[in-house]
Amino acid sequence: MQTYRGSCHCGAIRFEIDTELTQATRCTCSLCSRKNALMHRVPPERFHLLEGKESLALYQWNTGTAKHYFCKTCGIYPFHMPRAAPDHYSVNVACLDGVDISTLKINVFDGKAFSLETE
Repeated sequence: MQTYRGSCHCGAIRFEIDTELTQATRCTCSLCSRKNALMHRVPPERFHLLEGKESLALYQWNTGTAKHYFCKTCGIYPFHMPRAAPDHYSVNVACLDGVDISTLKINVFDGKAFSLETE
């Protein structure tokens, strides 16, 4: 297991995750499609917010279960707690330092269909 450090663009939000990073997920829901993020899920004990709790803005929609966090200053989306697993963190892999995304297996989650099931 490796520790990865991440942040938003301006550095107000800093975090670490402990994981084996071999894959990431692209979700097809309307929000994820627009932000074009690659996500990697970790349990809460492997996610550590180091700085910036006061800099986080929360966005919720549809059922209100998922918690999407953004930096109030730069607008970058570093992580969320997904509706499919609200007790986990899904981290935006593009916010992690030193990760070569081209080496990861990219999975696709049909979030568009998942969203339609509960509307």
